[in-house]
Amino acid sequence: MKHDITHYAKARYTTKAYDPKRRISDENVEKLKELLRFSPSSTNIQPWHFILASTPEGKARVAKATEKYPFNGPSILNASHVVVFASRLAVDEDYLQHVLEQEDKDGRFDVDKDTHKPAMHGGRSMFVNLHKQDLKDVQHWMDKQVYLNIGQFMLGAATLGIDSTPMEGIETAVLDAEFGLRERGFSSLVVVPLGYHDPEQDYNASLPKSRLPYPDILTEV
Repeated sequence: MKHDITHYAKARYTTKAYDPKRRISDENVEKLKELLRFSPSSTNIQPWHFILASTPEGKARVAKATEKYPFNGPSILNASHVVVFASRLAVDEDYLQHVLEQEDKDGRFDVDKDTHKPAMHGGRSMFVNLHKQDLKDVQHWMDKQVYLNIGQFMLGAATLGIDSTPMEGIETAVLDAEFGLRERGFSSLVVVPLGYHDPEQDYNASLPKSRLPYPDILTEV
């Protein structure tokens, strides 16, 4: 039976316990990777890097970041896969040119390259410099783009019948050191375990969703 997107938005929930015996299929893992890659971001800046842990050893490395949050360790270790979402620490001209050249390679400017390519670079640079020089929040701005990715990713996982858990209860400094992220120009933000819930241990699965009513959150004009 086919469902529209609101079905998955309502069905998705934060999984509290995973079945360690169930694994995400290779086919669906590839789809999850595509969801990570094809997320929207402001000016297509794509300021992210991901670590995908699927082996017991890889998940144990991620779980090192839960010493202060021991309630999160089992979800990481029992999930089928775990994604670490990391954000760029800086945007320099070399990176802007790297994004621009990939867009060129993918045919974004084929209609009129002499006009559209420099215009794209100028527009993206304008927004980057706005956040660097005027708003002075470029790191926060890039973090927000990663959170856009996380939201789309979890909704997309739900359409595949895959459970997920957004997890900020981690020590980002531990993750950064474990995977050498800061040396590569990134810092971790969020961990998302993925897999299939344990119906006996996952108390949240049977609870009704609770959201504020429309009059509290929506103004129509």
